[in-house]
Amino acid sequence: MRIGLAGVGRIGAFHADTLRSLDAVDQLVVADVDAARAEQVATALGLEWVATTDDLLDAGLDALVIATATPGHAPLLRAGIARRIPTFCEKPVASTLDETIDLARLGAESDVPVHIGFQRRFDHGYRHARDAVASGELGFVHTVVANTRDATPPHPSYVPGSGGIFRDCNVHDFDIIRFVTGREVVSVYATGANQGADFFAEAGDVDTGAALLTLDGGTLAQVSSTRYNGAGHDVRMEVLGELGAVGVGLDQSLALRSMEEEVDFPSGPVKMSFMERFLPAYRAELTAFFDVAARRIPSPCTLQDALQAFRVAEACEVSRAERRVVDLTEIKGA
Repeated sequence: MRIGLAGVGRIGAFHADTLRSLDAVDQLVVADVDAARAEQVATALGLEWVATTDDLLDAGLDALVIATATPGHAPLLRAGIARRIPTFCEKPVASTLDETIDLARLGAESDVPVHIGFQRRFDHGYRHARDAVASGELGFVHTVVANTRDATPPHPSYVPGSGGIFRDCNVHDFDIIRFVTGREVVSVYATGANQGADFFAEAGDVDTGAALLTLDGGTLAQVSSTRYNGAGHDVRMEVLGELGAVGVGLDQSLALRSMEEEVDFPSGPVKMSFMERFLPAYRAELTAFFDVAARRIPSPCTLQDALQAFRVAEACEVSRAERRVVDLTEIKGA
């Protein structure tokens, strides 16, 4: 396959290195809004590059991977669909709920394969947790605990356009809660706080967030996030049921120390970034995309999935701002 990669910033360069190692990729062509950066990454990895994303779309692609900054996602998704190029897009698909709704409608009206990049769906731990729920071995699930804790905050320039901690960070938790439980969120209550750098508050954001979600089967989900987890990158889930309980992310790299005597778990080393934490999942996700592009399998994460996770994030931002419970019926796009 001849693959086009739009965007070679942090996640894009990471994807470029992953893509070039996959058997399904015969040729990889990269582009970026910064042509010099595209050339630099291409030269370092021995890849082909073009000067603009328009050139990339016209480069005879079998599939397109979008890893630009968020403002570039929607235009490139529309262009990929219009050119009938199977497309993989990192989350979020758009900066606003209205545009996300419109893209979901466009995707539903087209038969062009689109796969959205929620990589946790391809992590073995989360998939095993989903199987445990689906099999009934846990009985009814009464509580889910999910967290995303970054070891260090992003660059200050990133925050104003990020959409806020719930849309940017916890949207992964919202998607994986839907995936693992097979349930939809019906209401949220969210809050947040700032104890770190001023640039979060200046952008109307928080550096630490928490939300309580009620799912349509009665399950309660507790979700938390922070930009300041110096112990390491910590992404976990606990699924607690009537008959049993399972956990995801409880391995030797766990960024947490036990205060109990004679306990040497975890032994480390910890992981310090999402790329390190989810490298096998990213590889599995992109491998699956090529099966999607070849129409061997349906998309494992659709534009509709992206919309529903975004709606939960939107509800959390409304809840945080207005200090109240928000019902998902209040949020467009159901």
